[in-house]
Amino acid sequence: MNEPTTGGCQCGAVRYRIDQALENAHICHCRMCQKASGNYFLPLARASKASLTITRGEVGWFHSSDVVRRGFCRSCGTPLFFDVVDRDSINVVLGALDEPASVKPEFQCGPDEKMPWFGELDGMEPAADETSWYEAVAPSNHQHPDHDTDQWPVAGKK
Repeated sequence: MNEPTTGGCQCGAVRYRIDQALENAHICHCRMCQKASGNYFLPLARASKASLTITRGEVGWFHSSDVVRRGFCRSCGTPLFFDVVDRDSINVVLGALDEPASVKPEFQCGPDEKMPWFGELDGMEPAADETSWYEAVAPSNHQHPDHDTDQWPVAGKK
């Protein structure tokens, strides 16, 4: 068996572990996934429900259709899961993984709703003040780190 895959929400209220290799990694451009993620696409990968363990907190659920529910953190709103309720598998949102770069999408869904200017992104210039902005935000960062913690938030930190 591969090492477990871990992930969770931005605030740390929900954490999970998957005890199998993720499969079927893809990017979905459909309008429903755009709305659910608040983004232009949603990267997902599949695992068996039996391999998923919620290690902290409780997942909130929204039925985006009669056959699909979407799991999220009720505290910070981070999208976490895409669950076709009558299947024994679940899709995890790749951006919520502790190591999101470890899973490379293999295909795309909903290409008709893909943003027409995506091909131009690599040609865009980076923001001029990007480094100073991230340095200014760093001391007050409340985001959960990309690994499991015994306790969160850390005592004395908001």
